Amino acid sequence: MTFKLKSTLLLAIAALSGLTLAGCIDETATNAPKPQENASERSIEDKATEKSPKKTPETRKVIIAKDLVTYTTEKSPGPTKNYYFENGHAAEIKNMEPGTFIFQADSKGRSGVAVAKLTYNQFEESKGSRQGTPLDPPYWPRNSKVAITYSFNDRTYHGYMWNRSHSIADSLLGAASYDSVYNFTAGTRPQNVGADQKGGMRYAESMVENYWRAHPNTNQTVSYQTTPIYHEDERIPRGSIVDIKSSDGQLNREIVVINSAEGLDIDYN
Repeated sequence: MTFKLKSTLLLAIAALSGLTLAGCIDETATNAPKPQENASERSIEDKATEKSPKKTPETRKVIIAKDLVTYTTEKSPGPTKNYYFENGHAAEIKNMEPGTFIFQADSKGRSGVAVAKLTYNQFEESKGSRQGTPLDPPYWPRNSKVAITYSFNDRTYHGYMWNRSHSIADSLLGAASYDSVYNFTAGTRPQNVGADQKGGMRYAESMVENYWRAHPNTNQTVSYQTTPIYHEDERIPRGSIVDIKSSDGQLNREIVVINSAEGLDIDYN
C-alpha cells in the first residue's frame, strides 16, 4: 500500500509539473517578438503622415496667380461658378490703428494692395446711399455692353462689361473708400457681384457686413486687405486676393476673386 501510494503521488506530481511547463511555454509564445515591419512599408506610412512645409506669403501668391491665369484664360467662373473661391485662413495682414486705411500703387503704377482696420462705426456711417462717386482706376478700358450667361444659375446679364470695382467697399469704409484711384480696379460685372449679386467681391464684403450685424456696437475690429493679382505687365488684374480677419478670431478667411466673364474674350493689357 505504501509503495503504491508513493508511486501514485509521484505520477501526480509529474503530471502537474508537465501542466505548469506547458503553461509557461504557451505564455512565452504569446509574448514572442512580432516579425519586424517591412522598412519600405514603414517609410511609406511615415511619408503619408508628414505635413507639407508651410507656404510663405509669396509662394502662396504665386500659386494663386497661376490659378487665376488658368481660370481667366479659360473664361471660367471658378470652382464655385460664382467668381470666387475660399482659400483657407487669412494671410498675415499689416497691423494698423483701428479706423485707418492705406491705398497704394504697385511698382508699375497700377492699383496695389488696399488695407484697412475696419470698425463697427465705419459700417454704421456707411449705411444708406453711396457715399461717393466711383473713380476711374489707373487703367480704365473701353466699356461696351455685353451679354454674359452664367452657368451658376443659367441667367443672362445684359449690361456694361466693366465696373469700377472697389478693393475695399463703400459698405465697409464709407466715404473714405473714394479717397484714391488706387482703391479701384477694372472688374468685370461678375467679378464685382458674381452671378447672383452674392458672389465675386460681394461675397467677401458680405462676410464682414454679416459679422457687424451679428455684433452691433462691438469694439472688435476687422482687418481687411485686398491684393489685385496681375499677370506680368498687364494693366487689368486677373483677380484679387481678399484677406479678412476679425480681432476676436471669428472671421479668418482668404477669398480669391476671379476677374473673368464666361464666354467672353478679355484683353487684360
